[in-house]
Amino acid sequence: AYDFITKPFDPDHLLLIIKRAIAERNIAKENLIMKKEFQRFLAVPETVGISKAWDEVMEKVKKVAPLKTTVLILGESGTGKELVARAIHHMSPRSKEPFIAVNCAAIPKDLIENEIFGHEKGAFTGAAELKPGRFELADRGTIFLDEIGDMEMPLQTRLLRILQENEFVRVGGTKTIKVDARVIAASNKDLEKEVSEGRFREDLFYRLNVFPIIIPPLRERREDIIPLARHFVSLFAKEMNKPEPSISSEVENMLLSREWKGNVRELKNIIERAVILCEGQTLMPEHFSFGENSFHEKIASDAPLHAIAESAARSAEKAQIAEALKKTHGNKSRAAEILKVSYKTLLNKIKKYRIS
Repeated sequence: AYDFITKPFDPDHLLLIIKRAIAERNIAKENLIMKKEFQRFLAVPETVGISKAWDEVMEKVKKVAPLKTTVLILGESGTGKELVARAIHHMSPRSKEPFIAVNCAAIPKDLIENEIFGHEKGAFTGAAELKPGRFELADRGTIFLDEIGDMEMPLQTRLLRILQENEFVRVGGTKTIKVDARVIAASNKDLEKEVSEGRFREDLFYRLNVFPIIIPPLRERREDIIPLARHFVSLFAKEMNKPEPSISSEVENMLLSREWKGNVRELKNIIERAVILCEGQTLMPEHFSFGENSFHEKIASDAPLHAIAESAARSAEKAQIAEALKKTHGNKSRAAEILKVSYKTLLNKIKKYRIS
């Protein structure tokens, strides 16, 4: 049974129970889909990232996941802040409970308070029935407040009370509701600067910033670009029921040379489009285009990018060789098989990059 009621029962209370049951069932379905996708993502070792920067992020995730500690995830748009939040949730004792994501920047300012805290029947014109908010639905689970830096001051004050007292009041209500929800917040803004300029509460910042995790932009962890690209190629090929194409060396150089202002999200979207366009066995430069100029044209017209691409390619190759040797416990023959190169080529590469 989801809940119980006693006679004589309050119709509004019964309606609330039904609404919460339906909402939590829908959330459970969504979380199951996301959990399977998340596990599929992490099931491929290379998609976790081979860079030291990403390893450091995941180490922090593993340390904080078992705790109830509030986490603040900072990083540019598209770096994977929600992925990290979901990783924390799915590695925590709350993994079987709801994970509720709220994008504070996407919800209209006049609706966000109602969305987060819910409202009582008759709280405002059009509030014909009681509605539970996101915090209520996240009880016993995790609530992820994305783009927290866009939250208005009055709402920040209400959020602070939840963090301090673990309780809130619905819009238009007087009854205090207790809630046990772990809070994970994220922002692409410099919140310390927002505090100094009076746009973000200092006390709320310190409440949220108990355990900060900073995700570096993709351009600062170029070793992860090709492994991520390969993962997305595999993912979309399966979704489209197409043979999985390989990535040409020319395309790899293109990917490594790009600035990736949209980070992992941009890379994912570009790979999806390329897989759709590809009819052969290999992704080629003509499958990629960015606005008016193709990727190929950009590199051809911008000589310094070749140097950037070559340097990034060398770093990625060195990291991949080191990873293969680590997985095979130093067995060079097996590592050469994994890397699909000859034993002699591998020895030369090890010598070239001075890999111990």
